[in-house]
Order: sequence, then C-alpha cells, then structure tokens
Amino acid sequence: MPARTNEWGQPVGEPVPQWRPSPPPSGRTLNGRHCRLEALDPGRHAEDLYSALRSAPDDRDWTYMGDGPFSDAGEYRLWADKAAARTDLLFYAVVDNRSDRAVGTVSLMRQDPANGVIEVGNVMFSPLLKRTAISTEAQFLLMAHVFDDLGHRRYEWKCDSLNAPSRRAAERLGFRYEGTFRQAVVYKGRSRDTAWFSIVDSEWPTLRDAFRTWLAPANFDTGGVQRRTLAQTRAGLAD
Repeated sequence: MPARTNEWGQPVGEPVPQWRPSPPPSGRTLNGRHCRLEALDPGRHAEDLYSALRSAPDDRDWTYMGDGPFSDAGEYRLWADKAAARTDLLFYAVVDNRSDRAVGTVSLMRQDPANGVIEVGNVMFSPLLKRTAISTEAQFLLMAHVFDDLGHRRYEWKCDSLNAPSRRAAERLGFRYEGTFRQAVVYKGRSRDTAWFSIVDSEWPTLRDAFRTWLAPANFDTGGVQRRTLAQTRAGLAD
C-alpha cells in the first residue's frame, strides 16, 4: 500500500482525526476468574507478597529488577510504602481468588495519555503464580483495561536485553519486538541495553480473542494442564 503524502509529496502517517487523549488508569480493581488486580495497599498486601516472593529457592528473580532483593519483611514493607505512594506509576497487587492472598505485583508506568501510550513494568510474579493461568490472566486483565477501558493506542514492554525469560514472556503474550536501545539505563551498578516490545490497538482484537479462548475452562484438562498453548491458540484464530 503506497504511503500517504502531503502537498509537497512527503510521506506522512495515517490521520487520526477522532483521536482524543486517553484517561490515565484509575486504580480500580480489575476482576478475573482466577485472580484480581488491586491497587497496591501495603497494609493489606505487603505481608502476603513478601511471603510469596520468599518462597522462591533463591534471589535470581531480582537480578533484572531495579530494586531488591529484600533482607526481611520490614525492608520489603518500606519499598511497598514508597511504591504505593508514587504518582508517576500505578502498582497493582495480583490476588489469587482461591486463597485471597497477594502473590505478585505489576505496574502501569511511563504514562503518556496525550499520545495514548503506556508501559507495563515491574512485573514480579512469585512461584505461587508462575506458569499458571493466574499469570496469563493478570496480564490479560491489564491489557484489556488499557485498550478497552482507557482507549490507549500503544502498550509497551521493556526489559534488559539480557533478560531471556522476560523476552520470552513478552513474545508469548503477543508483544512484537521493535529493537534494542543500547546503553539506555544504568541500574545496580550495571549498564543495560533495553529491548523494546509493543502491542498496538489494531492488533488487540485478535489478541483479546486468543486470551479469552486460551483462558476458557475447555482449554484445560482435569489436572489444570493447558490443551493448547497461547501461541497455538493465536495461530488457530488466524487460520
């Protein structure tokens, strides 16, 4: 398809005449079948979160995080207090509906309502939800909030380019790799090249259908094992 051009023959982007700035996330609870996302409340969530995170066999999950690991529950509570008080991003606690306990955190950050862009970050999922339907549903709930409730145009995922699990997670969830920004960040005394991934609004309807199909009870056997992967589900819908 040929590019649009202006009166001087220069290529220009597609017009968006109906565009209006998107509202910022409000922090309301996002409810799913397996879990819910609640705005981080240290008084209600910090103790459960620290307990869930400490169930990991070692501290490797903190290697690519800006903060942590934490030496004790009190230190974690201080971090949670500061995180919940921030106005530049919004932290959520992922609460397991069965146990009613917080088992992970995630945030919406780098909010740019004027352009309808927002980033998911600070994903710290404990062993209690890794490789479970809760993990996928939590990400789906946040995406649906960003695109369907807030009307954003672009949803970003960024990570250390050396963080292979994060890169795999982004691709599994349907994000597209866009490139790597060299020497973009200094953290924990190290230089970080940042890998960029995104989903845009035109891609969301197909991804939304895939998430709903994958999360449906029919996709899991009696032992809770998936019958089709998320990638297989997306491919099936594209056929």
